[in-house]
Amino acid sequence: MTPKSSYTLRAALLTSATLTCLSLPSMAAAQNAADAVEEQTAANAAEERDTEAVIVVTGSRIAQPTVDSAAPVQVLSNVQIEQAGVTNIQDLLLENPIFGTPGLSRTNSAFLTAGTGVATVDLRDLQTNRTLVLINGRRVVGGVANTAQVDLNVIPTQFLERVDVLTGGSSSLYGSDAVAGVVNFIFKENFEGVDANIQYGITQRGDDRRYQANLTFGANTGDGRGNIMAHIGYSNEEGLLSRERKNTRVDDFDTSRLTGNLSDWGTATEPFFSSFPPQGRFITGAGTFTFDNDGNLVQGFSTNGPNGDGVGANGFNRQAFRTLATPVERYLFAARGNYEVSDGINAFFEGTFSRTSAERLIEPFASQSAGPNGIFPLGGVVPIENFIDRDTNGDGINERVIAINPFVPDEIVAVATDQDGDGLRDFGFARRLVEFGPRFQSTDRDFYRFVIGLDGSIFDDRFNWDISYNYGQTLENQTSQGQVNVPNFQQALTAQQDFDDLDGDGDTTDAICINAQARQGGCVPINLFGVGGITDGAIAYVNADGTFDTDMTQQVVQANLSGSLVDLPAGPLGIAVGVEYRVESSSSDRDSLTNQGLNAGNAAPDTSGSFNVLEGYAELRVPLLADTPFFELLEVGGAVRVSDYSTVGTVVSYNGTVTWQPIEDLRLRGTYARAVRAPNIGELFSGPSQTFPPGINDPCQGIGLTGGGAVGDNCRAATGVLTNIMENGGTFTLNQADAQGISGFNIGNPDLQEETADSYTIGAVLTPRSINALRGLTLTVDYFNIDIDDVIQPPGRTFTLGQCYTSNVQESCDLITRRAITGPINSAGSLEFINAVQVNSARLQTDGIDVTANMAWDFDGLADGGQINARIAYTHLFAYDFTPAEGQPADPQDGEIGTAADRFTAGIGFNSDRFDIGFTGTFIAKSFEDDQYCNGFTGDCPSVGSEFNLDMQTAFRPTEEFEVYFGIDNVLDNDAPDILNGTTFNITGADTAADTYDIFGRRFYTGVRFTF
Repeated sequence: MTPKSSYTLRAALLTSATLTCLSLPSMAAAQNAADAVEEQTAANAAEERDTEAVIVVTGSRIAQPTVDSAAPVQVLSNVQIEQAGVTNIQDLLLENPIFGTPGLSRTNSAFLTAGTGVATVDLRDLQTNRTLVLINGRRVVGGVANTAQVDLNVIPTQFLERVDVLTGGSSSLYGSDAVAGVVNFIFKENFEGVDANIQYGITQRGDDRRYQANLTFGANTGDGRGNIMAHIGYSNEEGLLSRERKNTRVDDFDTSRLTGNLSDWGTATEPFFSSFPPQGRFITGAGTFTFDNDGNLVQGFSTNGPNGDGVGANGFNRQAFRTLATPVERYLFAARGNYEVSDGINAFFEGTFSRTSAERLIEPFASQSAGPNGIFPLGGVVPIENFIDRDTNGDGINERVIAINPFVPDEIVAVATDQDGDGLRDFGFARRLVEFGPRFQSTDRDFYRFVIGLDGSIFDDRFNWDISYNYGQTLENQTSQGQVNVPNFQQALTAQQDFDDLDGDGDTTDAICINAQARQGGCVPINLFGVGGITDGAIAYVNADGTFDTDMTQQVVQANLSGSLVDLPAGPLGIAVGVEYRVESSSSDRDSLTNQGLNAGNAAPDTSGSFNVLEGYAELRVPLLADTPFFELLEVGGAVRVSDYSTVGTVVSYNGTVTWQPIEDLRLRGTYARAVRAPNIGELFSGPSQTFPPGINDPCQGIGLTGGGAVGDNCRAATGVLTNIMENGGTFTLNQADAQGISGFNIGNPDLQEETADSYTIGAVLTPRSINALRGLTLTVDYFNIDIDDVIQPPGRTFTLGQCYTSNVQESCDLITRRAITGPINSAGSLEFINAVQVNSARLQTDGIDVTANMAWDFDGLADGGQINARIAYTHLFAYDFTPAEGQPADPQDGEIGTAADRFTAGIGFNSDRFDIGFTGTFIAKSFEDDQYCNGFTGDCPSVGSEFNLDMQTAFRPTEEFEVYFGIDNVLDNDAPDILNGTTFNITGADTAADTYDIFGRRFYTGVRFTF
């Protein structure tokens, strides 16, 4: 028996592996109706509209076919999903140009402290938190701590009937977060039988192996009143390391950053090793020391090659340890059922469970004595000598004497000087802690979601209703290895010779920790000098494993009613109303060392919070004219939603639509929407999270005792700045450490308000059914414009400095802290902290045009039938402007890497009952480096050329129950463009924008599918 859902749409929807740009169900239904008769009579046209109405999509709460939707809606069918052979639905969605660069994916999350392996999507490049993700029209709990970002790893790809994509502001229909649009994943229903597949994939280079196995089964109840179905899935993507690919094995750096000339952009300086070597780099008053390859202490250090001392390259190649694509393993279970309790009342349930495991590997920890995250952040040096109390002459009285750290080589002891003013010799260091192993992070995420409810029809089936309860929870447990416990590291570095055998091992020549309390706590001295010098005992004492646990829950109760209120002369008056109550909570808990910034990383707080919202909406669809000359259809509609948040209070969103069909083959449509996004829990409640922002220039640098205008007056008003000026010859002067040691905290803001967006679309849908040669064509053209105000964004720190010192804005000055006179005079008055608080200050605006075309040709004369399908989705971006804060100029980003001005996906395929073959091409136009980057250099802003990738798949079905398929992605084996380390869009370890371009190269997959 053939499963009811597996091939339901195959005859109409068999296409090659790509995302359609319009509803192929509607197009195919129209084509089949047109083929049934020679002429288009009024009766046939009405029948055709009824056929289209079978497929109802996300563009409205009122049932309507996709082509009839006033808002641009695109549909991805289950057949296309099957043919694409993707492990994660994100891979297929991103082929469509309406989706921007993903916020999180396998190829851009390896260097994040959270979110490793998460897969998200965002419409129009407006960021993930402005795209609402639904399952069966209902919300989904977030997968990233303290946000609403849904992890698409929880979507069981083979359980999908289709995916509806609604672009444009949709808050009036679906609530907050739908500023850029909605992605609605529709599960299969009323499935009977068994559908199973097994698939294996590998790249041409023999890496990133991918496995998946899926089983879907369903059955009706004996009385025929109910159905239950379930899906079990497993997938494993093994991942990819930088060292596994030739072009990413060795550290490099973009030469333009070194020369300041943009003509050098894209040219690699290689090697460009890290200056934190595993053998150590040691700084003394007499210069720098290191160890050569033979273990000999030598003076001088050259990171990348010979210098004036003749020392060869002795830096560290980080690329040998970095992750290009994170390994992700998934277990998925989904179930769905319904039972007709009585006439007009149906009970239903949905359930989903996902266990996702991801890992990342990056280079061993780089430790140093000085710097913002140094082991000794105040003095920045390690003591060679320390005062201790011991009986040196046997008279029973302890004398205060100087002890020397026995690990420090004699050559360094001989030339070391007092660098911190305490009268004792010391040294500085920078060292890669290879003995600790690479930094490793593993993450397990458990996702639970279930929905229970009732639905039915009333008033002679004129109205449909439903009421449901939706519960979702995401639990995440993350562990990381390879960091250090700073207080323990400090104690382990403060060592002496064990003259009096204080550790009781009978050896008076070994080293012990000086602090007696630390010794009681297990302190083991650490030897930084040379590779392999750190013992297992010292590693155990200093090592600091990190933890990060999160718990996110979502509860939603909603009720909806929709249907036909009355029959007007032009058609039924459609109406939909509903209410929804939602509670969201999220908490994240880090280990105590991370909370305090004592693991040689940035301090990061725990965060917790919750909110609730009560919402009500109403939608109306009014047909004004129909079946009259030049007005085959004229229809208007609108919706309004009122939401009462416990955080931001009452907000209102609304929309208006108009549809005009002057002739049967042409439909014109337009929408206007006011959308909102309420702040998420992290934006509201996140505590101070430390950062060390680059590129900060102190406005007081160079200010003297007089002059400088308002900036000079405001600088001299700070006591520390004035003292610094007076002690440094009349000019405010900073040393390099102070200039580079500026820190700050990113802070949530419970007083945030909602973002508001105005968007509109104007479009046309052409379906020339009356022209035989074009009867299989559907063409859409839509202009979109989205303008978001009050964007939640912390002001840039440079902007904060300017507002304070140039404009005397007290709110900005309150975010700035300067150092007191506690150390060297050059530190007095230097910037210590510049904090950044989330505010409603920024603006985002984008507009462009979408063009989609679909064409189908049937071949009824073939033995087993057949159809050729061709389609294209094209998006041109007119503008994408980001204004970070009021008073700052807009930053245009259209045409830059990741926001290409032109993108398209095109495909063509032949399909029949027994055999399919299809090709899909994706195109990204020539794209430029960020203009903000280019402003700091000489020469023209550089670009990378256009990119085109081609995929193919073929399938053969010897019987109706069995299919074998084979596919090649990136058939042409195109390499990603060089976008090197040090440039704006580089993803660390990838030498390209790995979130925009394909880094895997040619890859193959094959599988079998059974249905019965």
